[in-house]
Amino acid sequence: MTTSHSDANDLIDHLCRHSPLTAEQAKQIVATVNHYYRESAATFVCRRHKELQRHGLSNRAIYEALQNEMPERRFSSEPLSERQIRRLIYG
Repeated sequence: MTTSHSDANDLIDHLCRHSPLTAEQAKQIVATVNHYYRESAATFVCRRHKELQRHGLSNRAIYEALQNEMPERRFSSEPLSERQIRRLIYG
């Protein structure tokens, strides 16, 4: 969901009209949301793997969690096998 410059400006204007946000705050929110939607499946898998490792999960549990989380994410991706997830993480 990346937005063009004019779409982003329209969204910033809309946020300012309908909330107490300043133009700078709205601009930051739009940039943050755009960044969120630009994350690729591979980047998500690697980032989420590190997060779950920090919580002490085993790789087996992490792979299962990722397989369950992938279909709920905002990017389109076919379901990934455990092997595909490992390849994204470790190359």
